[in-house]
Amino acid sequence: MATPLTAAQMYAALLAEGVNIVARPGWETHNRNHKGAWGPVHGIVIHHTAGVGSGLADYCSRGSSDLPGPVCHGFAAKDARTHLIGHGRTNHAGSGSAAILDRVIAESGGPFRPGPDEVDGNSRMYGLEIENRGDGRDPYPAAQYDQAVRWAAAICRAHGWTAQSVIGHGEWTRRKVDPSFPMDQFRRDVAARLNSSPAPKPPTPPKPSPSVLEPFPGATFFRVGRRSQIITEMGRRLVAEGCGRYKSGPGPEWTEADRQSYAAFQRKLGYSGADADGYPGPTSWAKLRIPKT
Repeated sequence: MATPLTAAQMYAALLAEGVNIVARPGWETHNRNHKGAWGPVHGIVIHHTAGVGSGLADYCSRGSSDLPGPVCHGFAAKDARTHLIGHGRTNHAGSGSAAILDRVIAESGGPFRPGPDEVDGNSRMYGLEIENRGDGRDPYPAAQYDQAVRWAAAICRAHGWTAQSVIGHGEWTRRKVDPSFPMDQFRRDVAARLNSSPAPKPPTPPKPSPSVLEPFPGATFFRVGRRSQIITEMGRRLVAEGCGRYKSGPGPEWTEADRQSYAAFQRKLGYSGADADGYPGPTSWAKLRIPKT
């Protein structure tokens, strides 16, 4: 049992453990504390995303209508970068077994056989999402897996916990099966890191730089045959917004699928008729927030 780490303490602990951090703007105050308690904390829950793609970090931050974000504290991407998503109460664990919580608190180890859902895990556990389809065939790149181990070890080290404070979502509740790798081995890997010396004391964490966005390239830019990385990045953001209408891609060439996807985004913003024709305008473009290429 412990008081939750502050955002600054978490950042410093992860940096010292060698986590390759991507600090999303505003992560320090992005939470659901208005929905319930955050803390005392007892352990860590490991998840897989059940999908892959460039928009998953955005999804983890935003969530969905039936599961509002943030849906985790950290997101370990396949490119071996770990995004800081939120700090405080997040929608990751849901309810779980009181018996499992007792084992985590006691650090008594497994077997972790969850019983009825009785306890609010969102108030008591940190959560890490790992990018993976979770089908048993999608691999976890070694560098990505190492980032997940370091993330869990950093929080355990900061709280003085052992690796027995780390469980999988499928060990917390009968409703889930993730992650799709053996948690006993993951705990052994976390324990091995905890038995090693941490990295030297980190420098003062830098403040996240503001996002640099792609300016509107003009209405005449979006025509059949146009090729540009800007179009690819636009498509990725449309997919992240749930508006993708692509059978493959998105790619760098403007196509009918791009127009249909953008029209879906315009309708999402409340436009209709000629204002939702699928051709970007400066107002909707600014709201799509496309990273500078």
